[in-house]
Amino acid sequence: MTAAADLTNVPHRGLLSLATMLAVIMQVLDTTIANVALPSMQGNLGAAQDTINWVLTSYIVASAIVMPLTGWIADTIGRKRLFLISVAGFTLASCLCGMANGLTEMVAFRVLQGVFGASLAPLSQAVLLDINPREQHGQAMALWGAGIMVAPVLGPTLGGWLTDSFNWRWVFYINVPVGLLAFFGIAFAMPTSPRHGRAFDFVGFTFLGLFVGSLQLMLDRGEQLDWFSSSEIIFEAALAAAALWCFVVHSATAEHPFIHPQIFRDRNYVAASIFTFAISVVLLATTALLPPLLQRIMGFPTVTTGLVLAPRGIGTMVAMLLVGRLLRFIDPRLIILVGLGLTAWGLWDMTGFTTDMDSWPIIYTGILMGFGLGLVFVPMSTVGFATLPPNLRTESAALFSLVRNIGSSIGISMVSVMLTRNIQINHAELGERLTAFSPGLNAAAHAVGMKTGSGQFVAVLDQITTLQATMLAYVDDFKLMMYVSIAALPLVFLLRRPRAAPQGPVILDAE
Repeated sequence: MTAAADLTNVPHRGLLSLATMLAVIMQVLDTTIANVALPSMQGNLGAAQDTINWVLTSYIVASAIVMPLTGWIADTIGRKRLFLISVAGFTLASCLCGMANGLTEMVAFRVLQGVFGASLAPLSQAVLLDINPREQHGQAMALWGAGIMVAPVLGPTLGGWLTDSFNWRWVFYINVPVGLLAFFGIAFAMPTSPRHGRAFDFVGFTFLGLFVGSLQLMLDRGEQLDWFSSSEIIFEAALAAAALWCFVVHSATAEHPFIHPQIFRDRNYVAASIFTFAISVVLLATTALLPPLLQRIMGFPTVTTGLVLAPRGIGTMVAMLLVGRLLRFIDPRLIILVGLGLTAWGLWDMTGFTTDMDSWPIIYTGILMGFGLGLVFVPMSTVGFATLPPNLRTESAALFSLVRNIGSSIGISMVSVMLTRNIQINHAELGERLTAFSPGLNAAAHAVGMKTGSGQFVAVLDQITTLQATMLAYVDDFKLMMYVSIAALPLVFLLRRPRAAPQGPVILDAE
């Protein structure tokens, strides 16, 4: 592979940064913005409850399979050309999704969205690293991280508002003006990157694609099919395990493996990737838990839910703007430790949630967690890419994004399984303690004008028990996420602080 061109003196750097961020925000937003519009889509598209979820699954699986190809395609046709094709294709596919009149059309167009959108996040990260000098990489990753982490939080809010104010089709049409701005900004401001031939490892890509695709299908459909009681889930799990094993063995023996082996020799990059996986489990898992908690348990409408959750994104943006400057003076490993500590603290406070609380605990813990995750993400990304050669940035950024997406999928599936399981367990345990002799039961029945043995009172009591059991299940999930955050703390000691020599390449501290 040839050395990457020096792009740190590129003109119109600000315009190019804005255009790349518009592209990545547009793509990341689509991972969550369509969720709240599914009920409206179901009626218009004539889909059943068990098939409408393919609108989400098709996008996720297509994106995950194509994402690892980003590095090879960028080397083959040029990074700028790939960026423009991806933005144009994603924008067109978004427009087609908004025009879809049936489920088959919608799923096909969502697959196109996933295919073209897969490269946007890794390309934007690689471009921001290339066009900024090394001492400004912290600020560049703060800008990129703000889009990556805030967009999924704001997606359900924006999707709900567009659906309520207009209709579900605007969830996709909103991408058209954003995509056009990003396309023309990149076309004008981004210099043409050199192309260099590179052998394509078809066998390695096939094994990796089978692993990622089957894993994503298993995680996305597992809850719906009752996990390993379903033959489909068992088959997908077995296929994922076999494909991963074959990919590892093939990559270790192939002359030109699909993923460049030098990437895995970089200790900081590998440690940062593991970190990304753990943080992604916490980030999107809690993001997926909170909207249904607020709407179903606390009775918040969609718009109010969005307003209550918005401070979480604000906390993240403030932290990222701050940490981009702090990285020049403070060891990034210390910043990561503080960020993980704040995240765990926020999750610990969330274990005290109750059904009769007001919105302040949600706002307070959201700010705390958002700020903590913001402190973690920027130094983690900066340190992870600091010692990689520039010519490997696109490929390593694609793998970085893939790990983040897999972590998010596993986190969401994990908390969903725990939530369903714990609701049943908690309901059974609470129900066992409710008898005709339970203290206060007669008084409660008298207060609502019912008899303790009446069917109406039993139904009301079961409803209350289910509500409390569900709240306890959410609390158990928050506690699990807290343990994941604490378990990630030792990974900090795998990182080494990069420092620049007065002349020459990046070197590493000894510790």
